Amino acid sequence: MKKRLLAIIMSLAMVFVFAGCGGSEDTSAKKTEVLVFAAASMQSSLEELEASFEEANPDVDIILNCDSSGTLMEQIEEGAPCDIFFSAAQKNMDQLEEDGLVVEGTRSNVLNNQLVVVTQPDSDTAVTGLENLKDAKSIALADGSVPVGKYTRQALINLGILEEVEDPSTITTQEVSDALGGVEINEGANVSKVLTDVIEGSSEVGTVYLSDTYGQEDSVKIIETVSYDVTGNIIYPIAQIVNQDADDSETEAAAEVLEYFTNDDAKALYDKHLFDTNVE
Repeated sequence: MKKRLLAIIMSLAMVFVFAGCGGSEDTSAKKTEVLVFAAASMQSSLEELEASFEEANPDVDIILNCDSSGTLMEQIEEGAPCDIFFSAAQKNMDQLEEDGLVVEGTRSNVLNNQLVVVTQPDSDTAVTGLENLKDAKSIALADGSVPVGKYTRQALINLGILEEVEDPSTITTQEVSDALGGVEINEGANVSKVLTDVIEGSSEVGTVYLSDTYGQEDSVKIIETVSYDVTGNIIYPIAQIVNQDADDSETEAAAEVLEYFTNDDAKALYDKHLFDTNVE
């Protein structure tokens, strides 16, 4: 985690260094930065929105930091500067709200997603879904602190495969493996790592979001689209975050980016990327 923060700091430092290499200083060229922390499953959608927003607002530079929502929440709690948080789970946003780090009145639920079981397109796996996941030779599964890993554990509880606990995220990967008869599980730090593990063939099957399969039709095959009755709703909230390091122009720009990420055009893009925007 510290390495990630250091990398972000070093990247920003390099920007400043290169900006000063042109000889004369041009203060008019300085852009207003908006730091967006977003769930890994949001990366491709937000990269498109970033490009279109910056084209219309060339004085603003959106900096995306995409990872597990749990990891991002911890970074924010530890003081990493952040203007907008787009989480794949309400729990992480709830925690930041309890910490007093969410700007009042800016939080909204934007998306719903769906858990899917995937494999390689030419796979001859015996697995047909979560109910016989134990038949896999190997499984890519996110850690319980990662929303997709938590939702997978909740689904396995509801199917009677895992014992019921108050917080599914506390179930370890080893406990999941034991419940599935000792199957090999390759633990992923976020949903992107899980998807890569399946695409590269390191794991026979894995659980990701439906939205993660967008543009990957030639690389993965969906075995099962898991019902909301089994996982519960997978709601993505977004909010502006209290950033003590931001000046007035950065705070104002963050509010504009937040509005852009939640407008009708953005929702149309999310729909295209296989999210469900019919959220109250």
